[in-house]
Order: sequence, then C-alpha cells, then structure tokens
Amino acid sequence: MSERSTAPAGAPATAPEPVAATAPATAPATVPISTYRFQLTPDFGFAEVAELAPYLRDLGISHVYLSPILQAVPQSQHGYDVTDHSRVRAEFGGIEGLRALSATLAEHGLGIVVDIVPNHMTIPVPESGNAPLWSVLKDGQASPYASWFDIDWTGGKVSMPVLGDDTAPVADGDVLRYHDHEFPFPDTHYRLVDWRSGPGYRRFFDVSSLIGLRVEDPEVFDATHRVILGLVEEGVVHGLRVDHPDGLAEPRGYLSRLRAASGVWTVAEKILVGSERLPADWDCDGTTGYDVLNRITRLFVDPAGAKPLVELFVAQTGMPHDYATVVRESKREVLDLFFTAEIDRLHAVVGSDRETLVELLAAMPVYRAYAVPGEPVPEASAAIVEAAGRVAAARLPEGAPVAEVVDRVLRGPAEAVTRFQQTCGPVMAKGVEDTALYRWYPLACLNEVGGEPDHFGGAVGEFHAFAWEMSPATMTTLSTHDTKRSEDVRARLAVLSELPEEWAAAVGEWASKVSFDPALDYLAWQNLMAAWPIGPERFFDYLFKAAREAKTSISWAAPDPAYEAGVRDFVTRAIDECGASIAEFAARIEPYARSNSLGQKLLQLMLPGVPDLYWGNEITDFSLVDPDNRRPVDFPLRRRMLAGQGASPWDEAKLLVTAQALNLRRRLDPAAPYVPVEAGENVIAFARGERAVAVATRLPVGLARRGGWASETITLPPGVWRDLLTGAEHTGRIPLAHLLSAYPVALLERE
Repeated sequence: MSERSTAPAGAPATAPEPVAATAPATAPATVPISTYRFQLTPDFGFAEVAELAPYLRDLGISHVYLSPILQAVPQSQHGYDVTDHSRVRAEFGGIEGLRALSATLAEHGLGIVVDIVPNHMTIPVPESGNAPLWSVLKDGQASPYASWFDIDWTGGKVSMPVLGDDTAPVADGDVLRYHDHEFPFPDTHYRLVDWRSGPGYRRFFDVSSLIGLRVEDPEVFDATHRVILGLVEEGVVHGLRVDHPDGLAEPRGYLSRLRAASGVWTVAEKILVGSERLPADWDCDGTTGYDVLNRITRLFVDPAGAKPLVELFVAQTGMPHDYATVVRESKREVLDLFFTAEIDRLHAVVGSDRETLVELLAAMPVYRAYAVPGEPVPEASAAIVEAAGRVAAARLPEGAPVAEVVDRVLRGPAEAVTRFQQTCGPVMAKGVEDTALYRWYPLACLNEVGGEPDHFGGAVGEFHAFAWEMSPATMTTLSTHDTKRSEDVRARLAVLSELPEEWAAAVGEWASKVSFDPALDYLAWQNLMAAWPIGPERFFDYLFKAAREAKTSISWAAPDPAYEAGVRDFVTRAIDECGASIAEFAARIEPYARSNSLGQKLLQLMLPGVPDLYWGNEITDFSLVDPDNRRPVDFPLRRRMLAGQGASPWDEAKLLVTAQALNLRRRLDPAAPYVPVEAGENVIAFARGERAVAVATRLPVGLARRGGWASETITLPPGVWRDLLTGAEHTGRIPLAHLLSAYPVALLERE
C-alpha cells in the first residue's frame, strides 16, 4: 500500500508506482460481457469490492468497472479531482490493494475496467497538494511541468481566482497564505483574483478548481498515463473508460495514442445529441451509453402525453412552451455569467466580432464539431458550424461578420480551431445539462444527459433501426454516476405520459396546500413522487441543488439564505402535508412503473453492446442526481435477495430479470445480430441471433385501458423456447396474455 505524499510544498511529484514497463499491445482487445460500476470512496475501497466477487460472478457480471483510481483529494467521494497521476489512491488501498483486488476477481472469472480522467487535474486546497501545479506557480514557464497545463501566460502571470473577502493574504516564510489556500511566496508567476473571475487557464466546464491538462503533448500524455498503462501491461486492468474526451485538444489523436499504448477495450464518455453518431475515426469501441439510455427511455413514453403535460408545465411554471427558446436563453446566460475568460482567450485568436463569436457558441447544437487544424474540414463538421452560423446571424444585427467567424473557427489558425472546439462542450454542458434541463421539464424522465425533453416518445420502428446499427462493443446503460435521476425514478415518471389528467389533478391538490417558487415547485412534485419514499434531508439537498442549477432565483455564485430557508420549509411541508397522498399516487401507478422498469432493464441487458449496471441497480433504486446517487449500497441485502431470501415483488422481479439476462449473455455470441420481432404497439420484441428473444411491454396504462392483450399474439422464431423467468416452454405463435401472464417481460432461450 502506497503512502500519502508528505513532500513539502514545491517538491517534485512523487516517484511513480512501481509497475511494469508499458509497450503497445498487439493482441486484440477483450470485450467485456458486462460491467458493474462501483463508486469508490474512502469508506468503500478495493477490499470492499473484493468481498463482493462471488456475488458479482453469480449475478452474471464479467468485469468490475471502477471510478477513478489515481490519487485524488483524500476526502473526495468521486475521484475526478486527481492530484497525483503517479500513485494509485491510498484511501482505496494503494497499488497493492488494487493488485490484490485484481487477483481476487480473477479467481472468480472477473476483470477490471477503470475510469480515467485525461482532461484535468484538481487545484486542491491547500494548493501544495498538487505538486506539478505548485512547481508551475513557483517557477512559471521555467517549471518542468509548465507544459502540463493549458495556461494563458499573458502578462507573465497566471490568474488564480480565490479571493472572496477583505482578508489580506499573509506571507509565511516561502508560502503565501489566504485562509486555507497557500501559494509560493513571493508571487512571481501568479496573481490572486476574485473567485468569481475567470481563471488564467483552461478548466473543466466552469469549475475553476479543475485545471485543464495538455495531454496532446506526448510527454504530458506519458507522465499522466504511465501508471494506468503499466497496470494494463501488468494485467491488473483490462479496459478503460475515458472521461470527457470532448475537452481535449484533439480527441481523435488522444484515443489513437491511448489505443496504441494499451490495446484494451475502451469506451468514451461522448454525449450524442439527436441523430448525432460517434465519430467514425475515433479509435475506441463506443460510448458510455447515454445515447442508448435516452432511446430506451423514450420508448416507454407516450407521445400523446406531450400536449397536456407541456400545457400543465407552462401553467404551473410560467415558462415558455418552446424548449429551444429556453436553451438559447440558458446558453447565452451561462456564456455571460461563467465564460468571459474563455471567450476573451478565444476571441484573441479568432479575431473579428466578439458578439458574433458568442452567438455562434450559443447556437451550436452539439458538444463539438471535430474540425482538426491542418486537415480538410469534414463535410458534416462544416455543416454543423455553418448551420449554427445561420441561427446566429438571425439573432445578430445585419452585417455581422458571421461567415468570417465561421471560417476562422473551421479553417483559421490552429489555436482558434482547437479552442473553439474545446469551448463548445462546456457551453453545452452548463447551458443545457446544468441550466435548461432544470428550467424546462414537462416530463422530467426526458431531462437526461444528452436527452431532448421536447421529444416525447419514440416509435418502435425507429428503435429497431437504431438497435440494428449498434456496435457489439459499445456500452449500454440506464443509470450512471452522472444521470439526473436513476432508472426506476424515470420508470415512474414515464407513466405520467399516459396519465396526464390524473397527474394534473394530483399536482393541483398538492400545490393548493404547499407552494413556494413556481419555477421550482413542479420539478419538486415530479421528483418527490418518483423518488418516494424519500426523507426531507435527501430531498432538500436535491431541490436546493436543482434551484442553484436552474439559476432562476439563486445560483452557486449568488446564494440567498432567505431563499434557502424557503426551499427547506417547502420540502418539510410538502412531505408532512402531502406525503400520504404522494405515497398513494406512487402506489397506484406502481404496476405500470414496475412494467416500465423491467422492460427498460431487459432491453438494456439484451441489446447489442456491453451492458453496464450502476451499483445497486440490480434491484429498485430511487436515487436523484449526485451526490444522492453515491449513497452507500446495501450489498448484504442484495446478496440475500440473489440467494432467494426476502424481496419485494418489484425487487424480486428486477433481480430475476437482471441475473437471468446477464447469465444468458455469457452464453450468447456478442456479435449475434439484432433481429426485430413483429408485435403490436404495446410490445417491443427482438431476437439476438438464433439463441435469445426478448419481449417487453410498453405503454402499460394504454394496454390496461383497452382491456389487456385480448387475442393478440406474437410469433417466435422456429424452435422450442424456454422462458428463463418462468421456466415455461413456448413454440410458434403464442398469445401474449399467456407469454406475459407472470411478468410484463419475457426472456426466451432456444432449447
């Protein structure tokens, strides 16, 4: 187990962990059958994961998927705030703990996939906790680490946004202290500025405590990946998940270099919007699954609910009917609030008109368009930026130099092209994910990362076409550490699309008793019902975060104690005065929500690709956005349930579907083709080659209203098929009322 560094401020980074030398892999990558995502914390490290190896094997998992494992801020609950790339995190058990975990998992036939963070490091408090950064602050461009960070050295100093009051920094020997912050003294190579000011470096989104890395520099790549690649070469790690590749200077080049160095299965956290697809020239095996998640969710949403739910939302909140308007306003707002420094730096290299550049950024419909300096601009990339230019032109005064700015960011100086690409993603993330999705939410299950909340429902035929094209090596998911709400919360919310009148009546009753902020209350009622039962502290934490993200009354940068007190009072009263009615509504829709839950789970697990389970979601989980979804998981309960001891009907059914599907995946050829099976409007069914058939109910309320399945049938492919959920055998044309009599889903394997 490695020791936490106690090197004095300004000392060089600690020596790397002793791992095997890295060489490019030549063997083809082994694709996992399935993964199980763990959120490691100081209280849940490698040893705790190792204890679960028998359970994971029996569940049907092939690979454990770990949140970032390199040394982060010691108390970090997520691990994306890396401080030292040369060490495996001490709080988890260090490199020896990881090796022991790998050995234990291997005894049970399990491998390891790790989440890596190439885009940024953290600026800890005190700042001396990041030795490379400390060296740069101390020695400036003469530091051996000067090439690590994407710093604006205009004026010879990097701006550090930390000041927040009238307290004066105090010199203490060779350290300058400001509250808990510390910097090298004298301040030769940095300047301290107000914490609300933009920093003098590229950062992760608008988070000034996360400083951008320049992994496009081969020396920086090697230094920041040496331990991870060594663990791959040693056989401890067998796959990689790349965090936020769109933040990098050149994602394609990075992924190519990573693949050449590792040779293992690799997926990228790429957010795809609408019909967008993963760039064909990326050397990775697919995405982390948000595209699949959103497609599955829409399949269980009734498009007939769009008009009444949007009207209810508008009546409750006073927001516009049009989502696009909210997106545009949100993106312009965050550009003005958070990205002044980034725009200044981009404008300096693009030139021309600053307002035109801002409107172009606001009009970009995707996270990135992938123009590469020095290369011909792909037609698709040019089309995206040019279309955004036309949108921007409609918002600008006549004569604005839109065409000139578009040409500069596509074909201009290398830094202009690259920095524009790197700025698009943060604007999308903050403007859409962290603002618009908290402002426009007629049906909150659609408000997911990469989701389109104004697109209600999805046709079965469109889903079949999408699934038919899926790569057998891409990741599929329903819940992650970044989802706005867990899969079972979304399953409940999807029911509302089929019950808009009943939902409107329930909300009207609750709102007549308790109200606070029209922009927030309706989001509260949706999530309070869908996450029920939930205590006041958990729900306050969620709603307070939602209010700050929405930025309609408060924000992270503009707190208001009186508003915070109002949120807390609303939560307390809503639970106390409406809790019984909310519980009754949740119970009333449970059969339909359970049907949605099992249906979406079966689809995720049986589609082409590598299904990922977020920890705990093998049974019901009603979590909201982080940190709520990082709460400890009751694994003893899940182990007892898998052994057949005591579970609620919904939990029992979900665990059965999960375990049977995952174990069937072990027997199924990953390349087995996706073959649609014809069925009625309330069914989604498909075969995987000649081995498996999945059948799931959709829109269960509508099904019940028309009297159930009646004489509707489904024709199975030739052969005798055994339902792994019930043990029943079927062949030929089967009445759906018979096939789906025990569960709203069926999982069939050819005998």
